[in-house]
Amino acid sequence: MQEPIPGEPPSHALSTFGPMGQRLLAVCKTASVCGGIVFVGLVLMSIVSIVGRKLWSAPVPGDVELLQVCSAVAASTFFAYCHLNGGDVKVDFFTATMSAAKVHALDALGSTLVGLVGALLAWRTLVGALTVREAGEMTMILDLPLWWGQIAMVPGFVLLALAGGYMAVWHAGQSLRAGGPSTQGAQP
Repeated sequence: MQEPIPGEPPSHALSTFGPMGQRLLAVCKTASVCGGIVFVGLVLMSIVSIVGRKLWSAPVPGDVELLQVCSAVAASTFFAYCHLNGGDVKVDFFTATMSAAKVHALDALGSTLVGLVGALLAWRTLVGALTVREAGEMTMILDLPLWWGQIAMVPGFVLLALAGGYMAVWHAGQSLRAGGPSTQGAQP
């Protein structure tokens, strides 16, 4: 994995995104900040619950249920922003000596797959949530509908699908620019 050099711009400068990419980036960033706030709230709730359990035998009722449901929702908000920033784990052992055009072409393929997986996850999570809603399943302690947590994950997966699609197009464009006539032979 190639680590970024501190103080240098990332390998794909986010400033090269078009207006649609900038809007998508802003939405994904907002979603991930909201997910982070949910995680901070869960940590605070867990601390209150643990202290209450140890000192007064009074934990937060349903703390484990809330932790399970809310952490899944919050985690789903991070994937799209991570992908747009190029924060995915990449092993460049084989691609380190390839031309920029070939690396971008492979990244376009990878982003296409990420987009397809995001769409698949959004679809199946939605179908699962609707099935759970029809079954009327509730949490054990708080008696909350289980489908609420599942349906709340769908927007994060939709954003992942959009981010994957956008990055696939972006990398394809970068591949064409890097392999264009003015740069032929400039890269190994």
